[in-house]
Amino acid sequence: MTQQQRKASGVGYERMSEDYLQKRQLKQGAAGWLLLAGLGVAYVISGDFAGWNFGLEQGGWGGLLIATVLMAIMYTCMVFGLAELASTLPVAGAGYGFARRALGPLGGFATGTAILIEYAIAPAAIAVFIGGYVEALGLFGLTSGWPVFLACYVIFVGIHLYGVGEALRVMFVITAIAVVALLAFVIGMIPQFDPGNLLDIPATDAAGANSFIPFGYAGILAAFVYGIWFFLAIEGVPLAAEEARDPKRDMPRGIIVAMLVLLVFAALMLVLAPGGSGSSAIQSSDNPLPEALRVASGGDSVLGDFVNYAGLAGLVASFFSIIYAYSRQLFALSRAGYLPRALSVTGGRKTPYLALIVPGLIGLLLAGITKDGALLINIAVFGATVSYVLMMVSHIVLRRKEPDLERPYRTPGGTFTTGVALVLAVCAVIATFFVDVRAAGITAAIFLAALAYFWFYSRHHLVSNAPEEEFSAISAAERELR
Repeated sequence: MTQQQRKASGVGYERMSEDYLQKRQLKQGAAGWLLLAGLGVAYVISGDFAGWNFGLEQGGWGGLLIATVLMAIMYTCMVFGLAELASTLPVAGAGYGFARRALGPLGGFATGTAILIEYAIAPAAIAVFIGGYVEALGLFGLTSGWPVFLACYVIFVGIHLYGVGEALRVMFVITAIAVVALLAFVIGMIPQFDPGNLLDIPATDAAGANSFIPFGYAGILAAFVYGIWFFLAIEGVPLAAEEARDPKRDMPRGIIVAMLVLLVFAALMLVLAPGGSGSSAIQSSDNPLPEALRVASGGDSVLGDFVNYAGLAGLVASFFSIIYAYSRQLFALSRAGYLPRALSVTGGRKTPYLALIVPGLIGLLLAGITKDGALLINIAVFGATVSYVLMMVSHIVLRRKEPDLERPYRTPGGTFTTGVALVLAVCAVIATFFVDVRAAGITAAIFLAALAYFWFYSRHHLVSNAPEEEFSAISAAERELR
């Protein structure tokens, strides 16, 4: 079909030929609810092995506990909202698609960009952590992170290029190894638990400080980011919608089961690790679980060594799965014309090869140049929290604007539930500035550059028959007929 320009609200559309979409197809039916649940756990599981403990340094055990409970409420409420959105609008764009329907092209692109920042940057941070693990364990005699970064991207991007079904099954096995390690850690730490160890960080003179929250009220807010690490990236499950067997049923089931598993592990890690070794012993450790076992047992142990090596599997699981997430978000934005269209072309195995390779090259360079995992993960967290705000606004707007829209799954509590998530997400955005102003500034600069690209170029060249855009066009036409 010839190009057809349609101008509406300053946005220009082109209707592309069927051949355009044929070259941009994903493999349907590759994942059932169990693989989706495994994907959700894999996204997050590295956060149980490391990262969350830095919240002890910011807020003490009590401050981190309060922050984690609040973030658990935020993520749980958000997951219920996303389960509804993903079953109602089962497209690869996920957050972009939801916001596009509710908030228009600018809102959709802003949400997709925030998600893409999170998922493109997070693997670089995890690669740095994997490099640190490999060096600390003395594997392969390596003293530099570069070979590890390169190997991670080449091997795991390569598996994704081979096929989504194969990639998800490999990811499931790696995640299972990490889960076994966490269970072994729990069993080993239960006999060592002493409630007195939780509150062994002395109180400061900060406002509101006491033995429970030694860094006062400000410490609670500063610990928000580290409470997020227990759950960060669970929202990526809906990105698999176009590759699910029955997205209307499997999406809600998969993401909710994954969230329940993550809630259990977050509670166990937060209580047993500092409860066995003392909060002060692991508050600044890059490897808190093996460190907790060493302190609790008085030295090295077989269990400590096992958890140490399996912790590497946890990092790999998250690295591997988030590669999948960034490729699908980039694929959807590109297919609809918000980003260069060539990035969404799929190969013979129905994988978006450029959407896998290009962010991989960027992440490899970021990991190698900065070698600063904390900075990179804070950038990712800032992008994530902005996307949470926009996705929860989208749920609320769609409930008000399109109350009769078919919803195979409905969020318990409706907009009250997502309203709670929205308020807490706004607090989380504010909290990121307390932890790392530089990371927040870098993220804001990337975000503004992307919005400038949209405003001056891509909004004039959107693809009207991309799935996310068609959903919105149909909705607009139905409203005009009423």
